[in-house]
Amino acid sequence: MGKVLEKEAYGLAAKDESAVLSPFRFSRRETGEKDVRFKVLFCGICHTDLSMAKNLWGLTTYPLVPGHEIVGVITEVGAKVTKFNAGDKVGVGYMSSSCRSCESCSDDQENYCPKMILTSGAKYYDDTMTHGGYSDHMVCEEDYIIRIPENLPLDAAAPLLCAGVTVYSPMKYHGLDKPGMHIGVVGLGGLGHVAVKFAKAMGTKVTVISTSESKKDEAINRLGADAFLVSRDQEQMKDAMETMDGIIDTVSATHPLLPLLGLLRYKGKLVMVGAPEKPLELPVMPLIFGRKMVVGSMIGGIKETQEMMDLAGKHNITADIELISVDYVNTAMERLEKADVRYRFVIDVANTLEPAP
Repeated sequence: MGKVLEKEAYGLAAKDESAVLSPFRFSRRETGEKDVRFKVLFCGICHTDLSMAKNLWGLTTYPLVPGHEIVGVITEVGAKVTKFNAGDKVGVGYMSSSCRSCESCSDDQENYCPKMILTSGAKYYDDTMTHGGYSDHMVCEEDYIIRIPENLPLDAAAPLLCAGVTVYSPMKYHGLDKPGMHIGVVGLGGLGHVAVKFAKAMGTKVTVISTSESKKDEAINRLGADAFLVSRDQEQMKDAMETMDGIIDTVSATHPLLPLLGLLRYKGKLVMVGAPEKPLELPVMPLIFGRKMVVGSMIGGIKETQEMMDLAGKHNITADIELISVDYVNTAMERLEKADVRYRFVIDVANTLEPAP
């Protein structure tokens, strides 16, 4: 087999566990027959980028170019690409390939494929590392490319490729998308605020559950939630017991599950999409007595990611973002660690990324 042809790319990379991002030159493969190449315009910053850059999960290979909420404009398509053309506005989430033949792939849930390849920090088939969207351009197989609706601003649509589908997928899969249902959303951050928007678009009643009373006005008057519960207020929580069909828990900090299980009706589902670093206590008695479930969910399949993006286009759903330049990224990471963002940082890649020296 001959040498794989490559094209030069540049971006920002973490070189070690300090997680400091600095200029980095690297190579991307040439556009294959079924590949799409696109210029990166914007890329969201997800908390997973920070965790990977710091190697908090022990999975990181350095240098790491983060970024998996990537949107841009196609510059080149492979000879056998049928779904896209140059000039199309597209995006890539946290998944850039899978085996296509296992049970989860056959079920349009490629995100659970044992051989799923992450967009950043994973090994591709040619044994090279995948590099994410904190970079000037991307190459991806066309089957893992998402079309962005024309009416959505690309910068505010970028976080939907991770945060959006992470909350949309379990709502659809677990039947929590029916008009008139009562859905709880725990945490009003990057995931929680878009969960409120999608749940409302589906016609459900939405209650935001937070430790802080300070977010009540934001939740109800700006995001459109129907109700707000302070989880530390035992009286409020007691009044709301056994009223919810499902709860989307977006919190990544250690927190008690017992009060949340109490909010669920018979056969209610508590869906965990946050990723606490330490194990949580799971009280079993409420599960037994109410036939309740605690389940997990991770991003979403390509088909449902496109469905989510189309629904966002129909209802003008975007993330609430703070647009930043490339030279602000390290500061943004420090602020993200303190939860000092409302609600998602997005990097203006095309206008602020200079080629690495």
